[in-house]
Amino acid sequence: MNVNVLQKKLHKHFGESVSVRIENRCIIVSGHLDSWDKIVAACSMCVNKKPGMHVVNDIRLDGVTIPEMRIPDVKDDSLDKKKPDVLIIGGGISGASIARELSKWKLDILLVDKEADLAVQASGRNDGEVHPGVDLNRGSLKQHYVLKGNRMFGRVCKELSVPFDRCGQYVGFTGKWMYPLIWAYVWQRRHICKVKDTRILKRDELFRREPNLNPEFQFAIFNPSAGCVCPYGLTIAYGENAVENGAKVSLNTAVLGMEVKNAKIRSVTTNRGTVYPKIVINAAGVFAEDVAKMAGDRFYSIHPRKGTNSILDKKSGSLVKGIASIKTLNQNTKHTKGGGILHTVHDNLLVGPNAVETYEKENFATEQGSIDAVFEKQKLTAGALSKRDIITYFTGVRPATFEEDFVIEKGRRTKNLIHCAGIQSPGLTTAPAVALDIEKMVVKELSKSRKVERNRDFQPVRKAAPVLNRLSDEERNRLIQENPNYGEIVCRCEEISKGEILDALKSPIPVPTIDGIKKRVRPGMGRCQGGFCMPLVTKIISEYEQIPEEKVRKAGAGSEILLRETKPGKGEAVS
Repeated sequence: MNVNVLQKKLHKHFGESVSVRIENRCIIVSGHLDSWDKIVAACSMCVNKKPGMHVVNDIRLDGVTIPEMRIPDVKDDSLDKKKPDVLIIGGGISGASIARELSKWKLDILLVDKEADLAVQASGRNDGEVHPGVDLNRGSLKQHYVLKGNRMFGRVCKELSVPFDRCGQYVGFTGKWMYPLIWAYVWQRRHICKVKDTRILKRDELFRREPNLNPEFQFAIFNPSAGCVCPYGLTIAYGENAVENGAKVSLNTAVLGMEVKNAKIRSVTTNRGTVYPKIVINAAGVFAEDVAKMAGDRFYSIHPRKGTNSILDKKSGSLVKGIASIKTLNQNTKHTKGGGILHTVHDNLLVGPNAVETYEKENFATEQGSIDAVFEKQKLTAGALSKRDIITYFTGVRPATFEEDFVIEKGRRTKNLIHCAGIQSPGLTTAPAVALDIEKMVVKELSKSRKVERNRDFQPVRKAAPVLNRLSDEERNRLIQENPNYGEIVCRCEEISKGEILDALKSPIPVPTIDGIKKRVRPGMGRCQGGFCMPLVTKIISEYEQIPEEKVRKAGAGSEILLRETKPGKGEAVS
């Protein structure tokens, strides 16, 4: 790589404000600029596709203080002096799946996450598409792992008792003239990129399958291997199965620093004490670069990217049966693989996401402009789509590298560190396959100093609690006879019983918050968004945990639902 050529390119666009140098297979871009978009553009200009070369962003954003990571209020010594074999940093789909695969071995495994639950950030804020890999570049880690991961989903979801629907993906085209170009693209995908299920559906077959799509579609690329899953449901199931097999999970636990000596992490400081792991796995999402820096092994950078999705009422679910989107040859969609309309496993429609660069790693605010942009685009996929059917929306932040690929490798300068970084779309799809490879890396590394034995008691099957709205009347009646709590409906929209909420409070990773219960058994996910059931869920948590209702939280610290009692008791006055 010619540094002088890169420097000239940067000077042409940004003057003398930015410079570049190469050190140890890192392209380090430094200087200062007055907008985040310019910083992303400058670093993107320096990307080199040579394997192992990464861009590191050291450009200062003028006049802006980048927000620091939010830290839990909890401070105790519950983890102090613990010596796990493996410390996994991050409770998203990557961390949880790695913990589960490592629990096949007799290892002391500790997973920590700074949030009050698993899958709070990117893994709980995406559309849940299981990608076929049709739009990924050959030779990338994404493309390598998406093919393997996609094939594993049926087995993994069956083992973990997680709903999965291989519903197929349709990408529609309105111009007949594009057919020869798309035919050549499909041939390349099937024969060179090994996405063998890719084919073209002509107009008649397309509308037999999806009659409500844009009537101007002339044909579509179809991938039957595409599917959908509940992303936070799968993450929680992976975590629960890991715990059932001996792993430990510590929530509300932030990594604050590391002691590194002789190219090895000796200790990791958290808000709950200092731990002394043999191996550290960096699966920290948007904070993976920060963890790498603590460990003295920063050789890549993360540039966060926001995406907004809208969830539509179930009454609109019949509009699209699978996953659908429109494609025109002048679109730039390289950063949004999941954009479109998706029929979820819970029979809602999910519309989005878009892609907006941001320097704020934890800003999940949703802007009206993002919703409008997504709907403007996706009404070209299905014209009957209506914003009036939105029941809620959410925004996630994806941890992209400038190479737009994953970083899955051992530390370059720090020996007992493994990076699982840059895991953006299709990271949900690739997680099962990535976890297997990281499992091998960990066992190989630990085997250098000791014998690593199989966990003969490993149980891959997670027995999930009953979901009443999926049962027959006979099965439901039997459960109610055994436990009357299953006959007490708490959430009318989703038909969730008190018994199911109590099951969630007794699960391997219980999270006694409104959001924790919502993510596990769905009260509050329906049309009224908890307007009816939230007080009842609050009361159930209060009684089970034996705490006042004013202490019940929506999520993390400081999110208590109630302030104080407003109705006086007998003989009392309102204060």
